[in-house]
Amino acid sequence: MATVKISNSLNEQQLLMLKLFKKPLPEEDFQQLRRLAVKLLGQQLDKTTEAWENQQQITAEHYETLSKGHFRRSSK
Repeated sequence: MATVKISNSLNEQQLLMLKLFKKPLPEEDFQQLRRLAVKLLGQQLDKTTEAWENQQQITAEHYETLSKGHFRRSSK
């Protein structure tokens, strides 16, 4: 496994996570943990995207219109 240089600017949560996993996990457990982390980050991204869409008043119809259009510009 590659060695990773850890920045001195880790926050408290990051330090606690490192301490939690000081001892290596079995590969299956590690993969499960990675999948859970990705799932959580995906949920956060969905919430952020949904909030942005609401703020910009973007609807499913807007996406449908975009999918049927094109973005080419005519050359001058």
